[in-house]
Amino acid sequence: MSYRPTHRQLQYFAAVADKGHFLEAARACHVSQPTLSTQLKLLEDQLGVVLIERGGASAVPTAAGARLLPLALSILSGLDEFVEMATVDAANLGGLVRLGVAPTFGPYFLPHFLPKLHRLYPALEIYIREDRPNVLESDLKEGKLDCIVTPMPLAMDGFESMQFCIETVFLGVPSEHPIARRGSVSTTDLAGEKLLTLGRGHRLFEQVARLCEISGAQMRSDYEGTSLDAIRQMVSIGMGLSLFPSAYVSSEFERETGVILFELSDLPLERTLGFAWRRTSLRADHFRILCNEARSTIATIDFSGLRIA
Repeated sequence: MSYRPTHRQLQYFAAVADKGHFLEAARACHVSQPTLSTQLKLLEDQLGVVLIERGGASAVPTAAGARLLPLALSILSGLDEFVEMATVDAANLGGLVRLGVAPTFGPYFLPHFLPKLHRLYPALEIYIREDRPNVLESDLKEGKLDCIVTPMPLAMDGFESMQFCIETVFLGVPSEHPIARRGSVSTTDLAGEKLLTLGRGHRLFEQVARLCEISGAQMRSDYEGTSLDAIRQMVSIGMGLSLFPSAYVSSEFERETGVILFELSDLPLERTLGFAWRRTSLRADHFRILCNEARSTIATIDFSGLRIA
């Protein structure tokens, strides 16, 4: 191969794409704007493609730039991992892990998981970011995160994953609803009922949509909840029914009297949680260790409906 871009050129390209402005990108990279512009132009000339559309108030990737940007971010992330691996030892698992977690699971699991990790690996730092699973997968693919904890299956390709727990998903019914007085509930009891859900990008949205399709229930399209707490409050005042994962139930339902929980008699609902990382990551062994530690943590948590995968 006659030409290879330098990591600086890729860094400048990624910075301009991120900031949308040459001057701001140069400041972020701690170089002068002429230096950044010259190196980016050299990169484009050597590749024979225009990566950034110039002119106007902003700088945005061209079609070719948008296509190449994820690869550039992945390469830069790989270089970061290369440096981390050079100094790794058993005491720190690489020193820093940028961990993405689904907000429907992370806040209820991490308080049990992180203290254990800190005892085992006191030098390990973990940067936590909560977001919808589809956003987490996208950020992982682009190298913004090192690994993620998310419901399975994954929606994107290019990842390796490892499961660690299976979580029961309960149907929540307003306590004043006629269904709440029944000894058991099946999918046929849900025909015509309104189901509330989190917004698109959450796996629970997909589960509610499937339940509606199977049972004849209707998803409320006029409102999508932003959190499980918001959904729970709406169910408690009779706005509809919804689904709640067991880790959330065990953590937040202790004093809840307005919502009655059921497991569907003819359609057991559950979801699998796992760690995922880029297939090309040099730190796969670290993430397998984290997943195994997560699995052992699950065995110590007294959450009803949560079991080791």
